[in-house]
Amino acid sequence: MDPVTPRYLTVALYQFVDLPDCAALRAPLQALCDEHGVRGMLLLAPEGINGTIAGAPVAVHAVLAWLRSDPRFAALQHKQAPTERQPFYRMRVRLKREIVTLGVPDLNPARNAGTYVKPEDWNALIDDPGVVVVDTRNDYEVGIGTFERAINPHTRSFAEFPAWVAQQSQPGGVLAGKPRVAMFCTGGIRCEKSTAFLKSQGFDEVFHLEGGILKYLETVPENNSRWHGDCFVFDERVSVGHGLAPGHHQLCRSCRMPLGEAELASPHYVRGVSCPYCHGTRTPEQERALAERQSQMDLADQRGQVHLGARQPGNPARAITRDEVGREDDSA
Repeated sequence: MDPVTPRYLTVALYQFVDLPDCAALRAPLQALCDEHGVRGMLLLAPEGINGTIAGAPVAVHAVLAWLRSDPRFAALQHKQAPTERQPFYRMRVRLKREIVTLGVPDLNPARNAGTYVKPEDWNALIDDPGVVVVDTRNDYEVGIGTFERAINPHTRSFAEFPAWVAQQSQPGGVLAGKPRVAMFCTGGIRCEKSTAFLKSQGFDEVFHLEGGILKYLETVPENNSRWHGDCFVFDERVSVGHGLAPGHHQLCRSCRMPLGEAELASPHYVRGVSCPYCHGTRTPEQERALAERQSQMDLADQRGQVHLGARQPGNPARAITRDEVGREDDSA
C-alpha cells in the first residue's frame, strides 16, 4: 500500500437543498455505495442530505463525484479523515422527514441560518464576555469535550433544543433579552438549524462555527485552542482530538455511551456487556447475549474477519431508546 495513501477515508457531509424527489435517490445511492464497498449512513429528506461514509479513498471519491454530478449537489462540502480501519459495519441510505431533526416546521436553514464564523476567527468571538456561547450537542457529547465558556443545554436529542431556548429566554435565563449568541456542533449541520431557529424567535445577532468542531480541530493549532477534551463522532472512532487524531474514548456496546479512562476502570465496566451508565439495567438473559456477541466479535477479529454486528437469534430484543434515535438524527 502506498505509505501516503490511507487505507480508508471517512467523510462527513451535509447540504441543505430542496430535494422533493429524495425517495427516488435512495435506491441508486445505496446501490452505488454497495458497488464500491462504501459503508456508513446517509440520510435523505426533502430538505437535503446528511451523513458519514467510509471506504477506500477512490471508492469514497466515486460516491462524492456521483453526488456532485447532480447540479443540486454541485456545492456539496465534505470533511475527511484517514483511518486504518473501516469505522462502519454496513451501509444504509435512509429517508427521513428532516436530515437533522429539530421538529420545527417551516425553518429554512438554506436561507435563514446565522452568520458563519471561520475557525480562525472563532476564538475572538467566544472570548467576548458579551457573547453567550451555546453547545448545541447532546449531553453525552458535551460530557467528553467542549469549548471554554460553553453552556451545556443538557439535551438528550436535538429535538429538545427549542424547549431549552424557550425556558432560557424567560427572565433570569441565559438567553433573556436576546443577547448575541455563538453556537457550535460537531460538523455544523445542527447549528444551521439552531441559528435559523433563534433568528425566527427574534434574535438578531446569531453566529455559528463554520464547519463545526471538526473543522476547528483540523484548522486551529492545539497551542492556540479554546477546545478541551475530545469530540464525539458517530462512528467506530468514537472520538477525535486536535488534528482529527483518534481520541481517548471507547464505546459501550450495550448503551452506546462514550467511555473514558475513569469509566473503563469502573468495576461496573464489563467489555461488551455493561458500563457505569447502564450497569444493572439489563436482564441476565440480555447480559449473556451481549457477552456472546462480544465473544463472536473478538473471534472474528482474531480471524481477521469483520463481524457485522447484526443482532443474532436469541440476543436481547431491546427496544431502541429515545437517545439512540436521537443519535441517528443528530449524527453530524
